[in-house]
Amino acid sequence: MRATLLRSASPTDLRRYVGRRGIRVAPVAVAAGFPSPAQDYYNGDIDLTEMLVDDQAATFIVRVSGHSMTGAGIDNGDELLVDRSKTPRDGDVIVAILDGELTVKRLLLTEGGVVLKAENAEHPDIEVAELSELQVWGVATYCLHHLRRP
Repeated sequence: MRATLLRSASPTDLRRYVGRRGIRVAPVAVAAGFPSPAQDYYNGDIDLTEMLVDDQAATFIVRVSGHSMTGAGIDNGDELLVDRSKTPRDGDVIVAILDGELTVKRLLLTEGGVVLKAENAEHPDIEVAELSELQVWGVATYCLHHLRRP
């Protein structure tokens, strides 16, 4: 699965991405199981930048290309919010540069070394060889998963 770096996620960029400064928030949770009566009013707006971005200067939107992370809910064409200021931890989904190539994988720190785990059985995990050059470019914090494509 490859990653395409888009740009820094400034408030203006995210506003443009969602089309407005605030998005109205319904005052009730929507049932994913048994339907409940709907409320026909809202309880104010939310700012997605404020809600999703911890470090504005270090956060980028990265478009995903490929299918190796579908088991983690990351599909081809989705966008990831990637924070370069976060220290990667075992189990994080990261954007890595491995021998000059960008990839999106789950970081596993094992006794045998570093593994970049694919979340799709059709794609192999990558055991990072001792002589390989690995750089963690950033930690994925959110996936903007498309439910309806244009």
